[in-house]
Amino acid sequence: MRIASAVDLSPEQRQALERMARGRSLAARVVERARVVLLASDGLENKEIARRMKMTPEKAARWRNRFLAGGIAALEKDAPRSGRTPTITERRVKRVVEMTLHSKPANATHWSTRTMARAAGISEASVRRIWRAHGLKPHQVRTFKLSRDPRFQEKLEDIVGLYLNPPEHAIVLCADEKSQIQALDRTQPGLPMKKGCCGTMTHDYKRNGTATLFAALDALEGQIISMCDDRHRHQEWLKFLRAIDDVVPEGKQIHMIVDNYSTHKHARVERWLQRHPRFHMHFTPTGCSWLNMVERFFRDLTENRLRRGVFRSVEDLITAIFDYIDHHNDNPKPFIWTAKAADILEKVKRARTARNNRPSE
Repeated sequence: MRIASAVDLSPEQRQALERMARGRSLAARVVERARVVLLASDGLENKEIARRMKMTPEKAARWRNRFLAGGIAALEKDAPRSGRTPTITERRVKRVVEMTLHSKPANATHWSTRTMARAAGISEASVRRIWRAHGLKPHQVRTFKLSRDPRFQEKLEDIVGLYLNPPEHAIVLCADEKSQIQALDRTQPGLPMKKGCCGTMTHDYKRNGTATLFAALDALEGQIISMCDDRHRHQEWLKFLRAIDDVVPEGKQIHMIVDNYSTHKHARVERWLQRHPRFHMHFTPTGCSWLNMVERFFRDLTENRLRRGVFRSVEDLITAIFDYIDHHNDNPKPFIWTAKAADILEKVKRARTARNNRPSE
């Protein structure tokens, strides 16, 4: 008669196994193995353990022997298994990756799981697994813009310096226009949101005119100075500059961050600035509107108030814009700029290197 090997536990091992046997966050198979070993340490044979645990004697014997050979650690992991023989060879996987990276389907700009499955002769699920394993996402694309401004570094350091170390006894304003804001009215009334259903809105609309928002964001305090008009020529820009001059207390220098729009550099604007020396203009590099923090406010305005808005007239649109700005100014929260100029320059350098090294199609 074969007698199973005895299991002698130290106090520490027994305590650890009892903790595993009571564990609620452990895998059920690990809890089961700990209980098998505890019963074996009480002197029970494999057949009795199998009867109590409702398993085969071979399974009880296997975990008894595994514990004797490897201790508690052997209970927490399974032995490696060969698994099913792969039906997709490495050569075919490599071909799918090469096709994804270096070719396009005949009638599209990028591969989908269906088109790649047909071209490679495998299933869509297999294509998804291959793409996931190699980090490939043909359906996604990121936009970018590298500035060609010859004074890019100089302008970047100037503006980031204003954000990180604003001058004393001065105000830093990020100013720009949000032009051609459309007063859109829906052709049919939508339905409100209710439990289990989102709100509805018709895809078509009626145009009721446009307006232009002039806004200047106080980079330190978060306050917004604003003005609305129907056009955005240099005349309206001068009107906005005069409004800023009236609002900002006398004796305070005004540093304005603006883009390279021709209106901001008009001859009449420059003559006005010469007569008002407390205004200091800081122009962003070409193609770098992301450096102007007022663009972030414009995005929030669009997402929170304009995109789903219904405006039956330009007056309704302007009222909604000013209400949003007033609510913002009641409890302003500035956007905190953290990126250093050196870090941005290093990132731009990497982007230019990657662009220059990428093979042409």
